[in-house]
Amino acid sequence: MSNDSIGVQPWMATPATLAVIAALEARGFSGCARFVGGCVRNTLMGQAIDDIDIATTLEPDHIIEALEQAGIRSVPTGVEHGTVTAISGGLPYEITTLRRDVTTDGRRATVAFTADWTQDAQRRDFRLNALYADPQGRLYDPTGEGVADAKAGRIVFVGDAMTRIREDYLRILRFFRFFAWYGKGEADPAGLAACKALKGMLSGRSAERTQKELLKLLAAEDPRPTLRLMAATGVLPAILPQVKSLARFDGLIAIETDQMFENDPELRLAALIPCEPQVAADTAERLRLSNTLKDRMVAAAGKEPRIVSWMSPREARRGVYRIGIRAFCDRVRLAWASDPRTATTPQWRALLALADSWTPPPFPLTGDEVIAAGVPKGPMVGQVMREVEEWWIDQDFIEDKFSAIERLKAVAQGMAY
Repeated sequence: MSNDSIGVQPWMATPATLAVIAALEARGFSGCARFVGGCVRNTLMGQAIDDIDIATTLEPDHIIEALEQAGIRSVPTGVEHGTVTAISGGLPYEITTLRRDVTTDGRRATVAFTADWTQDAQRRDFRLNALYADPQGRLYDPTGEGVADAKAGRIVFVGDAMTRIREDYLRILRFFRFFAWYGKGEADPAGLAACKALKGMLSGRSAERTQKELLKLLAAEDPRPTLRLMAATGVLPAILPQVKSLARFDGLIAIETDQMFENDPELRLAALIPCEPQVAADTAERLRLSNTLKDRMVAAAGKEPRIVSWMSPREARRGVYRIGIRAFCDRVRLAWASDPRTATTPQWRALLALADSWTPPPFPLTGDEVIAAGVPKGPMVGQVMREVEEWWIDQDFIEDKFSAIERLKAVAQGMAY
């Protein structure tokens, strides 16, 4: 047990949290459940609490029984690994039985349940994540270094770094992700060396878990130093061989910082790879990104229309109409990030403001109106509409429907059916 205490935090004292702890202790005993991991670590570091995880000596069937008796819904999210999710007050609480690894193969582990808190701590990844707090806020630090690491911003593996990574090779990415979010000063040399030595084992790992870790890493306030470390150790090319330079990525984060834009991990991912639609599609496939994110990355990498800081408002409106507001804004930010000479150019911000404030109008003509102008039903209707639409766009989206009708008549008369 550590001499430190975090006290009874507000998130520990909510009715929903107290109900879960009470349910577990009613089935087990006082002290059978402790808060663990991120909620404890973040409290020590003065960071926001994203979720509340609980470790317990109760085995999964007893956890489920305890929750049912207390009228709390349970979800068996990973019973074979000891994990049950309680839904209390509309919030999820991940409850996991203390465990130890029996066998590991770098992807998944076979575990055995235990009542030993130290054994449970020894199978965790980093010392600052192997921290527990009881409902009174008393800290338990089985490795003896977790509290100090959290306070100092050190990301250090529990025990031997090579051993921890061989248990799960994606801990390499977790090392860099946690360093991006919580690290201070230089990265732990032993951890860095182990990641470099075992980087080749990242090949063939779960694409879904890889992209999840990568996007979480990219969501850090300033992941630039971490990405440079990943590039220097060969870890970055092991997961994203498409990356050729960090210049545009660095430029994008500099713009976000200077202009007070919200962090955008998806666009940061797009900034890492060359601006080629096929490369974007290949990257999305490699990481098994969602179709929505894949489409966004491919659109952001498009070449037409060409985005430059000196675009006129009329050209910008045409661009927004043709590729959509989001793709236009993505391309503006990426073009802005690509040219450090224009980093302070106010025109970039003006283009984003125009896209945010201008709503593309609907095309004023319908297919029925085209047919009424004498165009026979069939493919020719679409062709004529496209001709008139091009004229309408060139007229900067003229709102005069009469003029559009007159243009339709001229196009219809000039086409051979």
